[in-house]
Amino acid sequence: MYKTNLKKIDLVKQLKIKTGFSSNFSKKLINDLIEILSEVIKTGYLNLKNIGSFKTINKKERMGRNPKTKEEFIVSSRKSISFIPSKKLLKNINKFL
Repeated sequence: MYKTNLKKIDLVKQLKIKTGFSSNFSKKLINDLIEILSEVIKTGYLNLKNIGSFKTINKKERMGRNPKTKEEFIVSSRKSISFIPSKKLLKNINKFL
């Protein structure tokens, strides 16, 4: 079946097998899809029907700690992405468990 950690090259291979496209064309499709999704998510919100929604969230600056040395440091503020799966996707996933 599928691995738990999926790389872009694995997606390219699966797309090539399922569609019969060449490796270069499949790679271009995957790269273009990721680029389009990234650009839309940068605007703040993306809703993919029957898959889920992505939104950007702002994280504040905070104190962090190295668990090994107990040394404290400041974690800078940054943007992050939140994903909320659709109910249909959750239903499909839970069907196989």
